Amino acid sequence: MLSIAGWIAPAATMIAAIMTAANLGARVTGWGFAVFSVGALAWIIVAAATGQQNLLWSNAFLLLVDIVGVWRWLGRRARYDMAAEQASARSAETAAPTLFALAGLEGMPVRSGTGEIVATSVDAMASCDEGRIVYLVVREGGVGGVGERLHALGWDEIQVQDGAMVSRLSPALLARRPTLAPGQWPATAAAAGVG
Repeated sequence: MLSIAGWIAPAATMIAAIMTAANLGARVTGWGFAVFSVGALAWIIVAAATGQQNLLWSNAFLLLVDIVGVWRWLGRRARYDMAAEQASARSAETAAPTLFALAGLEGMPVRSGTGEIVATSVDAMASCDEGRIVYLVVREGGVGGVGERLHALGWDEIQVQDGAMVSRLSPALLARRPTLAPGQWPATAAAAGVG
């Protein structure tokens, strides 16, 4: 049992770290915390069998944190996401404008008119006065955040369709857009080069 726990503990911890760090959505993050829980339990077994009190108490605490993470991401956040999906589906069946959840913007692909992914949404900047999205920040290029380029797209350049945003921009047109500094996003649509 100790030998099995000794292998499960680091493997589960590493897999869970990748799952949560990847930020692939509420469900993957929630399952990452569930895998972290398995790792913490295995570390507790190793610690108890080898008399390592510091390892035991630190992983007992981490197990509590992991349980909160599972509740937060697979419980509460999943319910919010499901409610948003249902509201979106019901709105599509009415004459009113179709709704989508703003929480889903981060990580949403931006496709060209031909369906090719040209960028991925990072965030959106909205007007406090008018309550509308002014511009969207997207990333393209790079791997794992290294070498990526950030651009602003005007909200009027985007249509949301079937879980993705569609733009008339091709990868070549997007690449010719000015890039945004990662820590210095524009304060206005004009400064972002949109609108």
